[in-house]
Amino acid sequence: MELIITEKDNAARRIADILSEGGASTERSGGVDVYGWGGRRCIGLSGHVVGVDFPPEYSDWRDVEPAELADAPVTKTPTQESIVNVLKRLAREADSVIIATDYDREGELIGKEAYELVREANEDAPVSRVRFSSITENEVKSAFADPDDLDFDLAAAGEARQIVDLIWGAALTRFLSLSARQVGDDFISVGRVQSPTLKLIVDKEREIEAFDPEDYWELFADLEKDESTFEAQYFYLDEDDTEAERVWDEDDAEAAFDVLREAATAVVESVRRRTRTDDPPAPFNTTQFIRAASSLGYAAGRAMSIAEDLYTAGYITYPRTDNTVYPEDLDPAELLDALSAEREFADSVEILEDLDELSATRGDEETTDHPPIHPTADLPNEGDLSEDEWEVYELVVRRFFATLAEPAEWEHLRVVASADGASLKANGRRLVEEGYHAVYPYFGTDENHVPAVAEGEELAIADARIEAKQTQPPRRYGQSRLIETMEGMGIGTKSTRHNVIEKLYDRGYIENDPPRPTRLAMAVVEAAEEYADLVVSEEMTADLEADMTAIAEGEKSLDEVTEESREILDRIFDALDESREEIGEHLRESLKADKRLGPCPKCGEDLLVRRSRQGSYFVGCDGYPDCRFTLPLPSTGEPVVLEAECEEHDLHEVKMLAGRNTFVHGCPLCAAEEAAETEDRIIGPCPECNAEHGGELAIRRLQSGSRLVGCTRYPDCEYSLPLPRRGDIEVTDTYCEEHDLPELVVHDEGSEEPWELGCPICNYEEYRERRGLDGIEGIGPKTKEKLAAAGIEDLADLADADAEGVAESVEGVSAERVRDWQANAD
Repeated sequence: MELIITEKDNAARRIADILSEGGASTERSGGVDVYGWGGRRCIGLSGHVVGVDFPPEYSDWRDVEPAELADAPVTKTPTQESIVNVLKRLAREADSVIIATDYDREGELIGKEAYELVREANEDAPVSRVRFSSITENEVKSAFADPDDLDFDLAAAGEARQIVDLIWGAALTRFLSLSARQVGDDFISVGRVQSPTLKLIVDKEREIEAFDPEDYWELFADLEKDESTFEAQYFYLDEDDTEAERVWDEDDAEAAFDVLREAATAVVESVRRRTRTDDPPAPFNTTQFIRAASSLGYAAGRAMSIAEDLYTAGYITYPRTDNTVYPEDLDPAELLDALSAEREFADSVEILEDLDELSATRGDEETTDHPPIHPTADLPNEGDLSEDEWEVYELVVRRFFATLAEPAEWEHLRVVASADGASLKANGRRLVEEGYHAVYPYFGTDENHVPAVAEGEELAIADARIEAKQTQPPRRYGQSRLIETMEGMGIGTKSTRHNVIEKLYDRGYIENDPPRPTRLAMAVVEAAEEYADLVVSEEMTADLEADMTAIAEGEKSLDEVTEESREILDRIFDALDESREEIGEHLRESLKADKRLGPCPKCGEDLLVRRSRQGSYFVGCDGYPDCRFTLPLPSTGEPVVLEAECEEHDLHEVKMLAGRNTFVHGCPLCAAEEAAETEDRIIGPCPECNAEHGGELAIRRLQSGSRLVGCTRYPDCEYSLPLPRRGDIEVTDTYCEEHDLPELVVHDEGSEEPWELGCPICNYEEYRERRGLDGIEGIGPKTKEKLAAAGIEDLADLADADAEGVAESVEGVSAERVRDWQANAD
């Protein structure tokens, strides 16, 4: 039997389908799908199924000094035991093994991990490696026809990154968290790449905070030619004899405005026309793809996640690449012919096929591993892609079109006129040749009309304006610009940069988009700069990246690089240990600043956002235990304190971060007072306890700001159903025959049409069925993917699952947690 190992299950399914020409069958083994045909079996991993960690004796934070981790041994243990067990069983039966993981540093390491697991089970079976840049029939069959060997040097580079990141992250995270007495779920995370990235964001925020705006004035006049009016701007020559539009002295600005306001005409002094060539863009590498996707509203992580799914489905090439030059064996005409079958692209393909020659643009970076990101000849069928997936897919297709298209041409017209000695200029532009813009509509093609005028011509001044302005602070990094900056400084890799940004969000270091650092982020960077600047040094991180490249090229060994990194960390701890108390106090004060709402109405101390032992958030007084004043917060999402303040209570408003369901909760005290003043509205019998105890359902507003339909016998009966947070709820005279409850209608000012909610029980059951696992609190996209790998794809699967068995096969999930999910599913 020949065993094929891929990086993920969906890749295994597609490769099996290609190689078996649609004849593969699926066998469920130990919660893992195995695809079989003829004498072949194919299994997908779940990325890394083996992880690096310290031995168990180093796991207790309080018994092990963080500095000890700098020299601690590193072990490898299975993280996906169900997949590992099935892989070993198949390996024992295999006569040969083919590793078909992604072709990059990370994929090579995952392949090496699979190789080692195979060798534990079978010492004799030959192991080969296949590599491809798209999961299409042509590439996959070509790769399997010409297998190669694993690149152990490339895998070692990935392994070195794992080990260095573990040692640095764990040791520094424990040190800062223990110093700040911030342990448990709210520990302070530090990372080798994460910290210098955070410093970039913090440094930009410092520039913004230090910025001192300056006043200036700009002047404009509307000039008339026949019945056409166009805008011209006042300018003057500064000390360097260059044109300037900003007037920095108010008296000078007013004097110039008086001239323009009193002048009746302006005389044209010069007219200059020129044509500018607008070259089409280079092919997509990872960074430029993320930049383009961000212009469509996609965060970096989301864009890459969609691209990876499109790659696995065979629709685009591998999305992690530095290359901006198409390979010589790419036939643009052949690919265009395939894409013409999609009616959305047919017109663009026709434009390109009418060109005399198809010549692709070239970027500055040419590598030999993967081509630039481009579509494959495999087109998705209608309904295969979600709306987001189609939008990203179309972006990739149209970028490919753009790289084959002709340049655009713009005609620029510059007119300079004089109004009683005051100089005015107008710049018009017109798109003469559409070129690549015809097939790539993502770059602006706005025109500015200036009519044809002649030198010496007199134009009437229809209006004059003066605008007072201020210089603006530097802009924060958007995610795509931050990734470009990281790339330029050698921080991280094309595969990791977007994940680093996501981690900074997850750990509460940055908020909003563009990212803004929290007080905790500022404090961590300040502490590192003062006591251990290597922690946030981009030079040190870039040096380590270079070392890992040297490993991949066989110039250095894994042991050399990891040992050097341990020595650097030892030196850092020599500096940190001397200042533990100062660092801890600084971090504790900053943590408070991020959570401070305002004065406690009972004692005047600070009200802070706190977290209970059960993990829920609430507002509590910093004067505890002397003052026990508290306010509830919504159970959905993670609270962030906003700058906006409640005028009545002098408390900052709170925003609850909950992905797409993020909402502003507002002032917690206002929410509590509104709930106290709102009477419950009885709507019908409680299905749980009415028959025995007479319980009734009522529309209720909670102090947390949430609304629900709940039993009047609470807490003896906990039956409840969620309601929308916003809008007026109308109780209609139409009743549900099944539940004997009135239908509800929600009138929201933000919506044109009212929402006919209907019977609250029917509505919730339909919503839960529609949402599936997504509707269970605590099951996010990553957990959902892990559950799917274990055979749990919907609520019915979850309800029927053995909690202990799920806990064994799904990393990071306990049996108790599974039982909680099952209770919610019921």
